[in-house]
Amino acid sequence: MAGSPTILDTTGAHLYTQADELRAAGPAVRVRLPGDLVAWSVSRGDVVKRLLTHPDVSKDARRSWPGYRPFAIAWLTAWVDVVSMLTADGDDHKRLKDLVGRAFTARRIEAMRPAVERIAESLLDDLAATPPGRAVDLRARYAYPIPSGVVCDLFGVPDDQRPAMLEAIDSVLDNSAGVERATEVQRQMYATMRRLVETKRASPGDDMTSMLLTAQEADGDRLGMDEMISTLILMIGAGSETAVSLIDHVVIAMLTHPGQLATVLAAPERWDDVIEESLRRDPPVMHLPLRYATADLDLGEGVTIGRGELILIAFGAHGRDPAVNPDPGRFDIDRHDRRHLAFGHGIHFCLGAPLARLEAAVALPALFRRFPGIRLAAEPGELRPQPSFTGSDVQSLPVLLT
Repeated sequence: MAGSPTILDTTGAHLYTQADELRAAGPAVRVRLPGDLVAWSVSRGDVVKRLLTHPDVSKDARRSWPGYRPFAIAWLTAWVDVVSMLTADGDDHKRLKDLVGRAFTARRIEAMRPAVERIAESLLDDLAATPPGRAVDLRARYAYPIPSGVVCDLFGVPDDQRPAMLEAIDSVLDNSAGVERATEVQRQMYATMRRLVETKRASPGDDMTSMLLTAQEADGDRLGMDEMISTLILMIGAGSETAVSLIDHVVIAMLTHPGQLATVLAAPERWDDVIEESLRRDPPVMHLPLRYATADLDLGEGVTIGRGELILIAFGAHGRDPAVNPDPGRFDIDRHDRRHLAFGHGIHFCLGAPLARLEAAVALPALFRRFPGIRLAAEPGELRPQPSFTGSDVQSLPVLLT
């Protein structure tokens, strides 16, 4: 395809406008990623769904990316270099997904509700002590601690290990960091997970890390140590960041759409509609690196993705495609036939989606019950986005609690 690749914005400020431009330019458009990588960005809803289930599209860089060098590009580590169900195809994907899937059955997820409620109520009690008129960062004080606390409890992360681990996980989403910082995050991420494994090997408990370690020690061929570390990176990272973004975006949407907030406060069963509309319009994940063409892919309009080329799927662009959802920029809890791919599609659909929905369904009604007069302490346009093209969130969420 003629022309230089479009430089993908890493500031987070133009996620949706750039996705609109790329969608208008063709079924796939070459973009330049950090590390001077060139990939095909796919942001049209129909093409996204087609490629997510296409037999000639792989998630395994080791087998499908010619010239791939593990750990050569630091920012890609959590997305590509790990050996987990995120980066596996076929039987390997099924094997790794089955090991973790037992923790995410509908029954087990619902059993977590009391724990989520306890965490939320404790945080709300702390917020209630805020002096009148003083703004608080709701992201730091409420949206972030709930999912991160739940997932750390689920995997048995000791309290003293959580700050370093979560700092590393959080930094993965910063696509604007330089090579030196990305390399340090890469090192810190693996170091914190290895420390957790060593702790659980010495003192196992009733948690997912201990369960995975038992499986690894009983049958190393079924779960290698690299796979175990990679699975921890995936599950702890995905299990915290997506739900934080979801809670943040719902709060912003409700505080900027008072009529719809009034509707849901009068009819609490409508919170599910609020959550799904937020997932559609403000998806926690915009782009998820990477996929690879294992054969030439003719997408029409003169666009062919060549065998071995990189593919960047814009999950978040699907719900904002006007061909999928009319008037996609409008937040509307009464929207009919709402469709989105916030948690993926096909065999790589997010295992933790029910948990993220549960956390939001607990946290949001509890917040607005406790503080029905809550309001933003900044103009919506003043909220700073995270510097990322992978995730979609704000850096802080200042509010006044009344």
